[in-house]
Amino acid sequence: MKKILILGVNGFIGHHLSKRILETTDWHVYGMDMNTDRISDLLSHERMHFFEGDITINKEWVEYHVKKCDVILPLVAIATPSTYVKAPLRVFELDFEANLPIVRSASKYGKHLVFPSTSEVYGMCHDDEFDPENSELICGPINKPRWIYSNAKQLMDRVIWGYGIEGLNFTLFRPFNWIGAGLDSIHTPKEGSSRVVTQFFGHIVRGENISLVDGGAQKRAFTDIDDGIDALMKIIENKDGAATGKIYNIGNPVNNFSIRELANMMLELAPQYPEYAEGAAKVKIVETTSGAYYGAGYQDVQNRVPKITNTCEELNWKPATTMADALKKIFDAYRGQVAAAQALME
Repeated sequence: MKKILILGVNGFIGHHLSKRILETTDWHVYGMDMNTDRISDLLSHERMHFFEGDITINKEWVEYHVKKCDVILPLVAIATPSTYVKAPLRVFELDFEANLPIVRSASKYGKHLVFPSTSEVYGMCHDDEFDPENSELICGPINKPRWIYSNAKQLMDRVIWGYGIEGLNFTLFRPFNWIGAGLDSIHTPKEGSSRVVTQFFGHIVRGENISLVDGGAQKRAFTDIDDGIDALMKIIENKDGAATGKIYNIGNPVNNFSIRELANMMLELAPQYPEYAEGAAKVKIVETTSGAYYGAGYQDVQNRVPKITNTCEELNWKPATTMADALKKIFDAYRGQVAAAQALME
């Protein structure tokens, strides 16, 4: 009966993972977050132990629970590109500095640290598929603060690897554009304030135009959250220590689509739902520049395809959800929230 510490338990990955753990195992979840909107239905569960707090303030609680639990998942991070450009120091302070003491505590107490790296660490890598063991990690110039997230995460990966050399039991996982209900709030009208699928969905619900940055030619490999959680569960279980000291890309190379293709797929799906049809009929696709959308410090990656050979072989896992099914699940999940999202226009 494992004890799992999830910091950022109310986040996108945190709440989906907690739900899966409570539904399918006898493990206990010890979770911290500043909010509970996504996990409200889990709080009464007998194996859910929640504390409302902040990792930058409640440091003693965090260290005590690192010592108490078996597996540590520090999921607290800023992961929205507009913030990388507008508030780069906030990104570094939270994503690196605030997480470093947690990494050190996991090493000190001999715990299994399961740390969220990111597909962003590969930066503008030129490889056709990004290999966790061999691909070069390429970032842009200093005057493009967009790369502070990539650099902060990469440095943390290197620090964790260093602790691994000294005996830390760790696994690094790199999510490739995980999508699903609860990714970001659809009630956020501001451009660039959430990740692309949620942003487009909110625009469709409210009948707003969809802006394609620099023509929308850049491609992403999208991964259904349930496929991602399947892999995470196997990492946490760590059968026969298979995941110790490993780096895993968790993504779906088959679901590799341009942002323009994504917008068109969502606009084709929306009229099939009475709740979304009226809003979708008003949407036009317009083009904008990255400078106008994110700010002058932005730079983009044109293609980002994960190599998942070791993930599939070592974890006995493979992604199974098509892009069409992943999008349908999102459209289904938000049917009851349409009125609230539309009210943002008033």
